Amino acid sequence: MSVLFAAIAALMLATPIQAEELPKVRFVTSEGAFELELRPDVAPKTVENFLSYVEDGFYDGTIFHRVIPGFMIQGGGLTETMARKQTKNPIVNEASATLPNLRGTVAMARTSSPNSATSQFFVNVARNDFLNAGVRGAGYAVFGKVTEGMGVIDKIAGVQTGHRQGMADVPVQAVVIEKVTLVNIED
Repeated sequence: MSVLFAAIAALMLATPIQAEELPKVRFVTSEGAFELELRPDVAPKTVENFLSYVEDGFYDGTIFHRVIPGFMIQGGGLTETMARKQTKNPIVNEASATLPNLRGTVAMARTSSPNSATSQFFVNVARNDFLNAGVRGAGYAVFGKVTEGMGVIDKIAGVQTGHRQGMADVPVQAVVIEKVTLVNIED
């Protein structure tokens, strides 16, 4: 009987996480709301890191500070005054072929060093294969996707941008992340 139980348990562990079990996060921005479904089954350290920032309220009051139409929108590290928020230690890059940088996916932003991601993330507004692991290096770790509000993402991607405090592609009118909350995690 214990062999049968062990076999069933092994099959259950090998089964991918069902969609209703995946954590979801809701963003309320100055341009509207959208939701992300996260994939801890594929990028566990990345999702854990992202959720720790959500639970700390870190993203509330930050902006989308880099917006490039036909490419992506990036946020999660700067305030409306363009001040950098203090982040936690960088995490390991979990980029993989399992989750490519497709339209509507969310990935970690980083420097040229693969293991440098902290709080900043971006939403792909196009298929960006060149950001995938192995195409031009380590790649950018996708850890979820937009499940509601892709129109809001497209609206943000279409805002007017310019230069501000030495940075290019900054929205002329700040796109503020007002509130980020978990929507299906019970306390």
